[in-house]
Amino acid sequence: MTRPIPLRKRLLVRLLITSVLIAICSVAATAWLAVETTTRAIQEEQGQVLTEDMDILRQLSGYAATHRDWSGVGKTVRALSDRTGRRIALTAPDRTPIADSETRDTALPPRAAAAVDPLHTDTFTEPGAQRTGIDPRAVGPFRLPRTERERVRLLAEKRRACFSINGVETTITQMASGRSVLVDEDGTVDGGQVPTPCADGVLNTPTATEEKALAELNTYAGDCLKGVGGKFPSLFAATVDFTDRSMLTRYLGRKAETGIDTTRDQDKKAQECVDRARRQQLEPYVAPAAELFLGRGDSAVPHFDMSAANKAKVTGVAGLVLALTVAVTVLVATRLVRPLRALTHAAQQPPEQHVRVPVTTQDETGILAVAFNDLADRRERMEAQRKAMVADIAHELRTPLTNIRGWLEVTRDGVVDPDPELLASLHDEAVVLQRVIDDLQDLAAADAGTLRLHREPVRADELLEQVVAAHRVAAEGAGVRLHMSVAASQGSHGSDGSDGSDGSDGTAWLDADPVRMRQALGNLVSNAIRHTPADGTITLSCRRQGDEVVFEVADTGSGIAPEDLPSVFERFWRAEKSRSRRTGGSGLGLSIVRQLVTAHGGTVTVTSELGTGSVFTLRLPDAG
Repeated sequence: MTRPIPLRKRLLVRLLITSVLIAICSVAATAWLAVETTTRAIQEEQGQVLTEDMDILRQLSGYAATHRDWSGVGKTVRALSDRTGRRIALTAPDRTPIADSETRDTALPPRAAAAVDPLHTDTFTEPGAQRTGIDPRAVGPFRLPRTERERVRLLAEKRRACFSINGVETTITQMASGRSVLVDEDGTVDGGQVPTPCADGVLNTPTATEEKALAELNTYAGDCLKGVGGKFPSLFAATVDFTDRSMLTRYLGRKAETGIDTTRDQDKKAQECVDRARRQQLEPYVAPAAELFLGRGDSAVPHFDMSAANKAKVTGVAGLVLALTVAVTVLVATRLVRPLRALTHAAQQPPEQHVRVPVTTQDETGILAVAFNDLADRRERMEAQRKAMVADIAHELRTPLTNIRGWLEVTRDGVVDPDPELLASLHDEAVVLQRVIDDLQDLAAADAGTLRLHREPVRADELLEQVVAAHRVAAEGAGVRLHMSVAASQGSHGSDGSDGSDGSDGTAWLDADPVRMRQALGNLVSNAIRHTPADGTITLSCRRQGDEVVFEVADTGSGIAPEDLPSVFERFWRAEKSRSRRTGGSGLGLSIVRQLVTAHGGTVTVTSELGTGSVFTLRLPDAG
């Protein structure tokens, strides 16, 4: 009797498997060839279109920067349209037509491609506008008349000759305002370091036209700059940097006259005043803001032509696939290939996109898709944690490291003697660094899920006593009274009248890491001490409430504004923005509290009123 042939060895099955493999290979090869060809063509086409769009926007922004209105822009729009093969239309913000390369009855695209505003230009479109956002070609009243332009040109020639005599070769370049400047081989204005015999300051002295424009600019910025100067209203004034090719307008802090150092906040606000005044001054000299619409002309549509040989190849492959593949094989192959293609496509995407795939089956392919999605989730979390940690470290370590470096440099140079007071100051900065590093390490461990907890039964009242004892000296030094209160149980009792805990006296117990819980409560107490004035009171209490143990840290301090309450537990948040990292903490304490409480399976909340105080509430599972 002939033994039956195993199914996997039957010729029909083997032919079907072969035909399926042929079909998959042919489809995959055709798809790969098509994807590669079309992707390359589309990328090249997109790059060309993007370059054209940027050039159109740059030229129209330049027109707006050098004209008071759009009355003559039609010729420029038509010339750009003829060169690029694109439809170009300009309208006012309310869609009133200004200029259009097509007929007026042609509908506009649904959305504008960009806004054309030389006073708020794209810094990537127009180099030189990186800081202020003002097109450097918009000079307005700073444009020099011919006589002043020629006089400055002669001064530049004289200065270039002086540079050449002293071994510095430069060329003369003209700014948008008509002012001539010297540029060396590296593109540095004024040749970088000016030779001493040539440093007469004549070339960079403002002309009468520029003096008048500066006076007008200071008039516009006057009230704003006086407000920044505070009790020194003449602390700031506007000036022009002639060593910048875009003729950067900036503020001038009069430290030489007043002997007063300006703060970073004052510098920022003063520069904002000057930028705002510069826009106000230039507004009458530039065209009003407009909307730019771009259509797709024939040159913007990619065409893909297929040769006769390629058509024959495609036809032959398709015929072979249809001839060798039966309906069942196509259905099975489609079912198998679709999820695999989705996985392959997702795996080929850039890592920063963290692409997921849909899980459509419950077989091995579905399990693979679930594992792929889990891997993408873990990779995204790890990337976010890495970026957050780098940002946190850079943010918090810059100030103390700068202070330590500064003191060491002045000590090295002999400006300051390394006396005990200086060493104590350096030690304090090192302590700040150590505290921030320890806090960041705890947060990183909590975020990564690697925070180790050594759980054991802990009495709630003993935990409060330890925290109070550890912070009593600090509280007394700040003139703050520190109290502790342990309330009676509010939970259910056993039938014998006991509270159900390890004892019969109603004591609340926790299954927790005592060191981490002392750290969490200690952070809350330290925070309360910093924000509670002398003669204030801080009360630590605990009670059982249902199946939870509730801890509260209440103070009579300054309180927290309602709009700030959602941000209390965020990293580096401080209630008083003026407090330093030494007096106001690292801004990580409350975030660590939340992470530690969450790791114990609990929650932390806060209620507060300005001028009354704050109450932080920790709710943890009762281990009784």
